[in-house]
Formats: sequence, structure tokens, C-alpha cells
Amino acid sequence: MSFTKAAEELFVTPSAVSHQVKSLEANLGIALFIRDSKTLTLTPAGKAYLPGVQEAFRQLAVATYQLHREQSSPALKINLPPTFAVKWLIPRMRGLAQALPGLDLKISTSKHMVDFTRDDVDMEVRYGRGVYAGLQAELCLSVDVIAVCSPALQQGAHPINELSDLSQHVLLHDDSTYDDVSNPNWAAWLAHMGMHDIDTSRGPAFWPSHLVIDAAIDGQGVALVKKNWVQQDLAAGRLVRLFPELSLPVEHAYYLVYPQERSTDARIQSFVQWMRKELAASV
Repeated sequence: MSFTKAAEELFVTPSAVSHQVKSLEANLGIALFIRDSKTLTLTPAGKAYLPGVQEAFRQLAVATYQLHREQSSPALKINLPPTFAVKWLIPRMRGLAQALPGLDLKISTSKHMVDFTRDDVDMEVRYGRGVYAGLQAELCLSVDVIAVCSPALQQGAHPINELSDLSQHVLLHDDSTYDDVSNPNWAAWLAHMGMHDIDTSRGPAFWPSHLVIDAAIDGQGVALVKKNWVQQDLAAGRLVRLFPELSLPVEHAYYLVYPQERSTDARIQSFVQWMRKELAASV
């Protein structure tokens, strides 16, 4: 319902989109949109036309995808959240290559949600509620948020034994742009723990999430992180968990997502099966 947003997706001007729609309406002899100064809405004819057009584009995308797959054995293209790639997948890449020696991967980390009808991506990991129309979504990782710091910081002049001790340290902020109000910042996390008198407005902020983890490992302050991303750092002693009894489950989770019609793609299925085994082993 926006020519401007459509133009941004298509990398053209809004006037070009408007011109194309007018040409379509002229060819059809039917108005598809009601335009006024502030809004754009579909006419009854436009609403009736839309489902068939959407299905036609979907079938075209499926046919093109299958044609490319049959003509070659292309690499499996996966889009991941940046920190999922850095902290979960990359450390397991050697094991993946051993388990699936014939599978080549192309990994991207765009934060924009993939449009499978247009983007050259086979599957992606999404952070959300797992409900995506027309897509197969399988839970990968649930999320808990915990506080961590470098062992050197904890063993320094101001050890952290109680929540009030955080007032003596720099708070590192994860400035990820996920649309998830249940994923707490420092203010929300401390409030949930009953602590309201610590200034959470100060301290550096980072995006993506693995940068705040690196800053914590470097001893620059205390970080609030997703527990999934620091398991190896905790095990290796690069980080220590503060307040082990305190954690805060998050509403959103990570889901492996791909179009339902690709469920027979052997590359996707082999990767999904490998990922299930890895996730089960890490529980």
C-alpha cells in the first residue's frame, strides 16, 4: 500500500512505480487502486485480482528455483543473523564439512528478512515467533539473557557479587535492532531483577551482538548477552557468568525457515538434519 516503499524495494523512483501501475490499469481497463493525498488502497477489483497475481509470481519463483537446481548442484545459500553465523555456525563449520563433504555453502548476514520469491537465498535463520505464512519454520534456539564479564574484571578491584556492584563498572550495551520488546536492555533486565537505582544510560553500544561479547572478553565492561552465543567463551574461561541464578527467558527465538515447496530439496534436508543433531548435542 505504498508506491514509495515499492520503489525502494525495486531500486526505482516512486513515479516509475506509479507510471507502471497506471499502464497496467490502462491495459486492464480497470482501476486497481484508490488514491488520495495520504493513502493508497485497493479497489474491490484490485482485492480480487491480488491473490491470483501473488500465486502466479509464487509459481514463477518455484519453477525458476527448480530449473536452476536441476541444471547444476549449486551451493546452499543461507542467510543468518550476524552473531548466529559468528558464534554458532562458524565454530561448527569443520564438523559440517566432515558430515556433509559434498555440500558447499554461501553464507550471508543481511539483517533484512529474505523475500524467497525474489532473493537468491535457499533458506534463512530468523529471529521471531516462528509464524511465517507459506514457510516451513523449525525452532533452532530458544533464548535466555545473562550477564557476563571478563575473569580479569571480576578479579579486579571491584568484584561483582551483588547487583548493586554493577554501579562500579561500565555497562556494555547490545544495540541490535531486532523488533523484540521482550529482549531486554540493561534497564529492563535490572528492573526485572528488582534493581532500579543503577544508571543504565551510560556505556558504549554495539551492533551486531558479537561485538559486545568481544568487548566483554577484552575487559571493557559487563555485557548482557544471549546465553547461546557465549557457551564456548564460558567453557574456555574467556568469560564468567555473573549471578547464575538470574536469567530472563525471551519471547522470540531463532527459527530455520524455508519455503514449504523446497522441503524435498536434498541440500536443505541434509543441512536441516545436521543442524538438528548439532542442536541436540548442545542442549
